[in-house]
Amino acid sequence: MIPQKYQACIDACADCIVACKDASTEDLKEDDIEMMARSIKLDHDCAAVCILAMQSMASDSELVKQICKLCVEVCTICAEECDKYDYMEQCKICSEACRKCAIECAKM
Repeated sequence: MIPQKYQACIDACADCIVACKDASTEDLKEDDIEMMARSIKLDHDCAAVCILAMQSMASDSELVKQICKLCVEVCTICAEECDKYDYMEQCKICSEACRKCAIECAKM
């Protein structure tokens, strides 16, 4: 059973994973793929770290604080990159999800 104290953060991580995956998929459809390369890579990194954070919370790992701190950093970097393309709906949604996730993870 997942400790209730983690539920809001787990939910934010799950939303962030979906937003990052959606953004990277849509970014791959852009005409100037080179321009989107860093964004795509960061979307993948962010989703991976969010998965790790969720797993650590689900198992009540003793490393939750350290992993969530990393998640805050990665989500913040990803959000800042997505902000460069906020005229693209997928990037705007991703940035918002990353910021929300960073806020929740910072509470850990």
